[in-house]
Amino acid sequence: MPLEPLATIARAETSVMSVTQDLTPLPHKSGRRAFGPSPTRLTACLLLSSMLMVVSVSPSVFGSDTLHAGFLFDEFDLTLTPGHRTEAVGPFFYSEQKETRSTWAVPPLLSYSVDPETESKEFDILYPLVTYDRYGEQYRWQFFQWLSFPGGPTQQENARDRFTLFPLYWQQRSSDPSENYTAVFPFYGHIKHRLFRDDNFFVMWPLYIQTRKRDVVTDNYVAPIFSLRHGDGLQGWQFWPLIGKEHKEVTTQTNGFGDITTIGGHDSFFALWPLFFNNRSEIGTTNVQWQQASVPAYSFLRSPMRDYTGILWPFFNYVDDRGQKYREWDAPWPLIVFARGEGKNTTRVWPFFSHARAATVESGFYLWPLYKYNAMHSAPLERKRTRICFFLYSDATEKNTQSQEVRRRVNFLPFYSYHLDFNGNSRLQVLSVLEPFTPTSKSIERNYSPLWSLWRAEKSPRTGATSQSLLWNLYRREATPDAKKCSLLFGLFQYQSSPKGKSMRLFYIPLGGAKAPAQGEPKPVRPMVE
Repeated sequence: MPLEPLATIARAETSVMSVTQDLTPLPHKSGRRAFGPSPTRLTACLLLSSMLMVVSVSPSVFGSDTLHAGFLFDEFDLTLTPGHRTEAVGPFFYSEQKETRSTWAVPPLLSYSVDPETESKEFDILYPLVTYDRYGEQYRWQFFQWLSFPGGPTQQENARDRFTLFPLYWQQRSSDPSENYTAVFPFYGHIKHRLFRDDNFFVMWPLYIQTRKRDVVTDNYVAPIFSLRHGDGLQGWQFWPLIGKEHKEVTTQTNGFGDITTIGGHDSFFALWPLFFNNRSEIGTTNVQWQQASVPAYSFLRSPMRDYTGILWPFFNYVDDRGQKYREWDAPWPLIVFARGEGKNTTRVWPFFSHARAATVESGFYLWPLYKYNAMHSAPLERKRTRICFFLYSDATEKNTQSQEVRRRVNFLPFYSYHLDFNGNSRLQVLSVLEPFTPTSKSIERNYSPLWSLWRAEKSPRTGATSQSLLWNLYRREATPDAKKCSLLFGLFQYQSSPKGKSMRLFYIPLGGAKAPAQGEPKPVRPMVE
């Protein structure tokens, strides 16, 4: 057997072993070990079995420098960026070197990607079941969003390791002892910088819960029925949903530039929430607001900048916004809306027609949701998006009005996805099942896109390179300004032309010699197929 396929298999085995080494527990500077998943030998066997199956097809097919066996095995240079890719067993194995990033995957089982330049690693098993991400010394191992092991150093700490079994168990261990916490839900626990709060403490939840966000501390007893709140100039209580009251004094704060700023106070009161409430806010500032409502009978807001009146809330409303310079009538909202002024101009009769325009944004629809569009103009960026039947068809375009560069993404679910970047590189994929919903997900692209990509077409205007692939390289064609290459039916037919000449293979057997090069060029020694 020729040495090249053996080297390919050796590279695959080395790749598997490197993943095992990379994802085993990693020591921290503090001496502790960080959690990370370790692929089993089953992964290695799966990769090697795939490669061995390809090798066993026919020893004669490995006679050239680059192998083209279509659906079974193919390797080629990337079209849009510098790099190389190997594919085997249709969509079920590939490895890729793209600039500084190396990736191999067995879709949809697992994938592994590493970039030494950015010190990043990503590993997925049946995504999103198990994921592992590492950036520098920061890492996160996660099991279906419920079980997670994040950790690594921060700006304030040499090491920080977390373990979460949501929502039952929460733990953090840090080189800073004040950041350590443990919580066993619902019995007892203390959690820091999680759940949108700086501190969370509970005993026999929901009997007692204390939370803190900045300077405001809230004590809940049989949450959310009774609570006490206190902070900088703030006192409040509530017996929900019967009655509640809160008062905050006007306070001052020194910003980062040493300037003293005023923080407005407020008075809030509710009874039989949400049937009645009365609030005054921004007290001590130039825009004191008074809001009162008895739902659903009426609601109103009065302030120097804006007045709002609602009858049978939220259906019939009138807005006089002096700050943004527009007036609005809703009768009933959200079906019929009219707004006129510099800051907003809207005409909506749902579901038949709508057009809304403000200083930098624009939106509208016809026979919602049959046709809908949005636009944003904020120099130098201009963005437009058109949708038909929600996500069935979507066309989004971004344009740099200074350089005239355009980026575009078109999705027609589930038939195709088309992407054009600012460099003019384009890519067309048929079929496209999940990509319209997750256009920026690298994990979907790595683990699932190869499974249904029946047709791929790429074009790079910078290099003039193009490529097309049908049915996982059953047919593949590549072209540059100086060369062309074509492979069909597992590589049984191959054709190549370059400045050195032309060559053809049928059933992996060279047919004739290369055509003579132009005068003055060296003659090729043999037909060349890559």
